Amino acid sequence: MSFEENLAQLAEIVESLENGNLPLEKSVELYEKGLKISAECKKELDSAKLKITEH
Repeated sequence: MSFEENLAQLAEIVESLENGNLPLEKSVELYEKGLKISAECKKELDSAKLKITEH
């Protein structure tokens, strides 16, 4: 997935969690998925930052 797609999916997860209408198990599942997506986004941002600062 692209950075933008990951960011959009992360926003959906946050919105779902903020609603508070999910069962606990689903909330935990979404939270863990959000952490993984967040880590992927951070890795991409770090990589882009490195490319920019090297030039």
